Amino acid sequence: MAHPSQLGFQDAASPVMEELLHFHDHTLMIVFLISTLVLYIIVAMVSTKLTNKYVLDSQEIEIVWTVLPAVILILIALPSLRILYLMDEINDPHLTIKAMGHQWYWSYEYTDYEDLGFDSYMIPTQDLSPGQFRLLEADHRMVVPMESPIRVLVSAEDVLHSWAVPALGIKMDAVPGRLNQTAFITSRPGVYYGQCSEICGANHSFMPIVVEAVPLEHFENWSSLMLEES
Repeated sequence: MAHPSQLGFQDAASPVMEELLHFHDHTLMIVFLISTLVLYIIVAMVSTKLTNKYVLDSQEIEIVWTVLPAVILILIALPSLRILYLMDEINDPHLTIKAMGHQWYWSYEYTDYEDLGFDSYMIPTQDLSPGQFRLLEADHRMVVPMESPIRVLVSAEDVLHSWAVPALGIKMDAVPGRLNQTAFITSRPGVYYGQCSEICGANHSFMPIVVEAVPLEHFENWSSLMLEES
């Protein structure tokens, strides 16, 4: 998860987020190179009194500064389109979970099971245990098996919400009357935190998302226990 004074992204916990981090570094390097070139040209033009007539009127340099930006945009667009298609790819999910946004909590329904669902509320500050995170802990976590494709159906019951988990590279709007879907695969076991990312009212800041990725055997034990309790 994020920590104080962090400048970069959270560590990737899914293959899609790893691709997003690589694309970010690729694009940022291009931005640095362009910024350096522009800064050098500005300093050179301001600090010298000499003028080259071929710079003022030259067909060749106009071709260069027209073609070069087009090539740079292509170098950015191609990997970007590839990641967009990867993010929309949903192949044979092992588990489907419906996440429903409410004011101001989330409810989860495991649609592959007959009766497995629960509401997830934020744990108040006064009830936190040592080591738990303020405004990020929920009384019920969304438990998923690691290294398995998970499909999440996202909707809302009242107003606009947004189901977002940065470490997994997921952000999907929850719209009343509409069912959006996204998918992810967790690369390793862990607990991943997110929050509603669409302003949804007075308690918008108090509806966290907690995804816990566990080995398949532990997930089966957890689901059996939840079914017994329900």
